[in-house]
Amino acid sequence: MTFAVINTGGKQYKVSTNDKLRIEKLSDKEGESVIFKQVLLINNNDNMELGSPLIEGAKVEAKVVKQTKNKTILIFKKRRRHNSRRKNGHRQKISVIQITKIFGKGGKLLSEANKTENKKVKTTAKKSA
Repeated sequence: MTFAVINTGGKQYKVSTNDKLRIEKLSDKEGESVIFKQVLLINNNDNMELGSPLIEGAKVEAKVVKQTKNKTILIFKKRRRHNSRRKNGHRQKISVIQITKIFGKGGKLLSEANKTENKKVKTTAKKSA
């Protein structure tokens, strides 16, 4: 199984093809392709490449599936014996991406996502009288 470790939004993610990730908001629109060039590690079944800190020429390509907001984080502040309390909430904006391709050192294609399309099957029910 081929996987890579990428750096985006100040965090590191272990990704493989067809994975869906919830990451910090990207400026790209839904359906657009995104390329992550900060690749820290690539494991290709039998061999592993470790960057110091990055691997030259390696990249991971992904598609933006959705721009949305994360779960609500509640902030509750209370001051004892002062009858003072404050409740606030916050929803961080995130991007949902799907990994499509992983390129190794020098731009060599290591793994590609399967092209699976969801086909709707029409069923015709015969009405008997």
